[in-house]
Amino acid sequence: MTNRYDENDPESYERPRRRTRPRTKDRPAHLDAVPAVVITVDRGRYTCLMPDDGRIVTAMKSRPLGRKGVVVGDRVRLVGDSSGDDGSLARIVRVDERETVLRRTADDDDPVERVIVANAQQLVVVTALADPEPRPRLIDRALVAAYDAGMDPLLCLTKADLADPETLLSIYRPLGVPYIVTERGANIEELRDLLADRTSVLLGHSGVGKSTLVNALVPDANREIGVVNTVTGRGRHTSVSALMLPLPGGGWIVDTPGIRSFGLAHVDPNKLIEAFDDLAELTLECPRGCTHGDGEPECGLDNAPPGLVDRVVSFRRLLASRESTDY
Repeated sequence: MTNRYDENDPESYERPRRRTRPRTKDRPAHLDAVPAVVITVDRGRYTCLMPDDGRIVTAMKSRPLGRKGVVVGDRVRLVGDSSGDDGSLARIVRVDERETVLRRTADDDDPVERVIVANAQQLVVVTALADPEPRPRLIDRALVAAYDAGMDPLLCLTKADLADPETLLSIYRPLGVPYIVTERGANIEELRDLLADRTSVLLGHSGVGKSTLVNALVPDANREIGVVNTVTGRGRHTSVSALMLPLPGGGWIVDTPGIRSFGLAHVDPNKLIEAFDDLAELTLECPRGCTHGDGEPECGLDNAPPGLVDRVVSFRRLLASRESTDY
């Protein structure tokens, strides 16, 4: 039997074997990488701010980071072209350790966590007193997420010219949640003071006035303002992605898209109660596996002194919000 190819036919030459190049686990140290902060993310492109001179740089995630997520608020290290010129593209080669992580799940039985913002110190839960109507269940869930993340909550009630805020405030006063009440055209210096020198995340339903607040706090932000549908009572999404903006005088705010679901599958009740020192002390003798909710046998919260009863009721309402789909 003769060979199909003769010695002069290129098909007879031996082809190179696969994986002939030796593999190594050594990675470049990137000692020349420069620090930056991610201020928005759009389809695999990361807009970063250089802290030294305020230069805006577009970057992509480097391959060695694999599936590690990069989100707004992340402090990262860049290599490559960080000039910020048109058409330039840097690479994110490292994500610094996060101080806080605000996260949610798509629903309460979804095991996949979605990080919203990293390294923020304060969660501002924005809710309108009317147009659209407030949704306490979502407020509860947002507070749970803040406590779980180790962030300070702030309740911001907008459109006080349309409804009395006291009804809603009476629900959260036992928890000691700080709050501020605003109305259209009012002075926002008090809110500005509460945000100064901190990174704060604005969270709430569409139409509650987040973008209006952002435009008032950062005059050149130019965030689009939507309207509330008179039939459904819901706002239209105007912010399509989270955006981190510097505040005049110091601090940052992160404007997030309006949310319609806020899953809390990742929240551990035992971690949640750690945010309330006085209540946590009551649960030291709870049996193993106690969730501290209503109906738990021998739960220490059932023996709360009279001065803490309202606080226990409010805390258990937060716990129950993790299991309710009505928000």
